[in-house]
Amino acid sequence: MFAPRNKAAVMAAYLAMLAAAGGAFWLVVRQGEGLVAPPPEGAPFAAGSAATHGADPLVHFLLALAVIIAVARALGALFARIGQPPVIGEVVAGILLGPSVLGHLAPGVAAFLLPAAITPHLGLVSQVGIVLFLFLVGVELDTSMLRDKSGPATAVAHASVVAPFALGSTFALYAYPRLSSSDVPFHVFALFLGVSLSVTAFPVLARILRDQRLDHTPLGVTALTCAAIDDVTAWCLLAFVVGIARADVGGAVRTVAGTAVFLVAMVLLAGPVVRRWVARYGPARPPGQAALATALVALLASALATEVIGIHALFGAFILGALVPHGSEVAAYLHRKLDDMVVVLLLPAFFALSGLRTEIGLLGGASDWLLVAFVVLLATAGKLGGTALAARLSGFGWRDATALGALLNTRGLMQLIVLNVGLELRAISPKLFAVLVVMALVTTLMTAPLLRALTSTASRVAPGARASRPT
Repeated sequence: MFAPRNKAAVMAAYLAMLAAAGGAFWLVVRQGEGLVAPPPEGAPFAAGSAATHGADPLVHFLLALAVIIAVARALGALFARIGQPPVIGEVVAGILLGPSVLGHLAPGVAAFLLPAAITPHLGLVSQVGIVLFLFLVGVELDTSMLRDKSGPATAVAHASVVAPFALGSTFALYAYPRLSSSDVPFHVFALFLGVSLSVTAFPVLARILRDQRLDHTPLGVTALTCAAIDDVTAWCLLAFVVGIARADVGGAVRTVAGTAVFLVAMVLLAGPVVRRWVARYGPARPPGQAALATALVALLASALATEVIGIHALFGAFILGALVPHGSEVAAYLHRKLDDMVVVLLLPAFFALSGLRTEIGLLGGASDWLLVAFVVLLATAGKLGGTALAARLSGFGWRDATALGALLNTRGLMQLIVLNVGLELRAISPKLFAVLVVMALVTTLMTAPLLRALTSTASRVAPGARASRPT
């Protein structure tokens, strides 16, 4: 190895080099001060403006994301210790950090930690997180377990939409004169209320199944399938409702037609292409960064297609993930590379941001909370009861049928998306919005205790294990 003979001489040469460079720059500056440049185009340069204005949103965004992750992880662990899915803790974290608690107790702190200017940035991060998460859910879905379930799953899923929709639209007869206004047509109000009670929180359901170690069991796979069919149906209904509210029924028809074309194209055209691509990789040729980049580009294209159609990007992500053969080298690689980042970094932002938009303080007095209790009972009777009855008629035992109903009764954040659409269109009032948000949280909290009561420990399998077919 080279070693200098005289360290003092090397140091002297180094200092001389720095001095020469500094002197040369000083001479350049002196010479350039007399030069004249053309007049500016656009806004004039302001010294320090880029640093000040560019760094401030980034500082707030990084601070908000760090606070959300820390609080969400802490509350998630707390809820796990009391037997609830950690995802509920992440939603509660958002409520605590939002206007209901922190904004009420310390508005200055809330405005500093989570200013309104960063909400769009958090929204984009949370949407990316939920798209990636649903893609992983699809990748981990063992579609071979669905060969004998597609018919019953479709019937059960549609029953789990029709029953709560009927109850919700009937409830509109009572709620309209008390919780709406004369500028909202009754049929629009009734349609929104029916759809609000019909939605299943697909992302939350998937997370609960994973936390309860049921995601690879026949019950879990059936629940995911029903929830996927359920939510696509509910989103198509929502498209019709929004079209009617905006007097654009033709747009709603195009959404339903586009959904059908997309599903056929994915199954008949994209499916064989994905299987051939996955078959290129194996133990002798493991997937690498090129495979990851290809999967992400395809994921974004599929999510973009469903977003443009109007049924939400997460469905395109899930459907593409379901086309990846379960148990393949590519599936294992994608899970290994994406899972921790999505679950730890991105997904809490999705759950917490929804909580930030909720203001529980709009509810006050015993009559309001009695109304909440009635809506919870009505929603549970429609979703859990309708699903359980349809599943029993399809050949399920009463215990499994009720467990499936409990799973599909998980509304959570997908309902919040629907409610925000209704609130933006003024189809539902802020007070009814708060009532339905509380109902969504309560029905989601009910899921884990009901599952523990209805499913045995032996029916749970470790993540990654394959459940045996039921007899």
